Amino acid sequence: MPQTFLKAALVALIAGPALAAPDNITLGMALEPPVLDPTSSAAAAVDEVVYGNIFEGLTRIAPDGRVQPGLASSWDSSDAQTHVFHLRPGVTFQDGSAFDAQDVIFSLDRARAADSTNAQKGLFEGITSVEAIDPLTVRITLKAPDSGLPFKLAWGDAVMVDQANIPQIATHPIGTGPYTLGEWRQGDHIRLDAWDGYWGAKPALHSATFRFIPDPSAAFAAMMAGDVDAFPIYPAPETLPQLQADPRFKVLIGTTEGETILAMNHKNPALADKRVREAIAHAIDRHELIDGAMFGYGTPIGTHFAPHNPDYVDLTALSAHDPERAKALLAEAGATDLTLRLALPPPSYARRGGEIIAAELRAVGIQTRITNMEWAQWLEQVFKNSDYDLTVISHVEPMDIGIYARKPYYFNYDNPAFDDTMARQDATTDPAGRSALLKQAQQILAGDYANAFLFQLPKTGVAKAPIQGLWENAPMPANILSDLRWSD
Repeated sequence: MPQTFLKAALVALIAGPALAAPDNITLGMALEPPVLDPTSSAAAAVDEVVYGNIFEGLTRIAPDGRVQPGLASSWDSSDAQTHVFHLRPGVTFQDGSAFDAQDVIFSLDRARAADSTNAQKGLFEGITSVEAIDPLTVRITLKAPDSGLPFKLAWGDAVMVDQANIPQIATHPIGTGPYTLGEWRQGDHIRLDAWDGYWGAKPALHSATFRFIPDPSAAFAAMMAGDVDAFPIYPAPETLPQLQADPRFKVLIGTTEGETILAMNHKNPALADKRVREAIAHAIDRHELIDGAMFGYGTPIGTHFAPHNPDYVDLTALSAHDPERAKALLAEAGATDLTLRLALPPPSYARRGGEIIAAELRAVGIQTRITNMEWAQWLEQVFKNSDYDLTVISHVEPMDIGIYARKPYYFNYDNPAFDDTMARQDATTDPAGRSALLKQAQQILAGDYANAFLFQLPKTGVAKAPIQGLWENAPMPANILSDLRWSD
């Protein structure tokens, strides 16, 4: 055998065939979705699995927060009261049925019906009619002008659903997206598989598995062992420096739309007193809370608005940490012997933060009875039935300050001046006018101490270094699988 041929053969044997990039991925999640129907649950974990993957809306939110075309390729409105949406041709649901204007009518009428269980039913309150101009054109008429309708229709709560799928949608969802449900092993994982019939660009990944790892220590161990490829929202911020120093991983630090608040139930007579609410706000040291619960990650907020939004007003000074002021306000309100129930859902920011808040309230004379709740219990008891006094929660829906005008809503907040401000903001098409009204709305909430506003939830993501396409910021709860790929 010639020597040159022998050398070439040895090189080929040692090198072996070129390795193709993986076509699957395993993503870690701290929380498991209670159902897989985003139109019937307030849990962000639902959208984190199905939004943009199984289900799509007429519009969608891009990573930078802008509204983009979804199942509607375009839309127009001359007066912000009548909106016409032009649907993409050739779209089908994953059961093979065609998607057209009748499905838009069904989806939106279902969401706004009197018996609707949609967690964000307020998004659809302004709709008076949804009509088909032709199979690919839909007219939505509103009670009053609302230039924000395309943004609202990008929420997970407004995705398009298949009428035939409704009896099974909670556990066997069918949408128009690029992935179908492959397997749901409750308590362990959900697997989504790429769908060959998707109308748009085919995703790079053939399948994706969402593994549920609620314990922060276990999340760190899973990353280090390679059991998961990425944690888009990593629940153990205390270990981020170690992961940042490891070349196997990359750490993405961004922002979310998650206003983390100590929500107060205004049905409680004590909390109906503004002086008590203000006292609670002054009892809390935001920096101690961010350091203790989030290991320094998070931005203090003084109202229900994201600091990265250009219309944000920094109102943290109105509720600065001032224990003596808190004690004086409680004495003035005759609430020096107050005990309140504090409901804490599963996220670590709530459990860790709740303990810190309880100690800070105790320091000014307010006792708390803490109840740690699983998501299903929190959604039923707190969010649905308003059976609580205080709760720590992050509202991750995009620009959702309007929730304070909803009746009913679990805060039970009622302020006609705020309601009027939001109504005028919805009806204003001029950007400068909308901006001024949004700033006014923030000031009303802060000055009324509607809730205790804590911090903006950061997005701390961790991934293996070759993974591309993870969102650095989270303008809404989502893990868009079609954006993901492994680099060569």
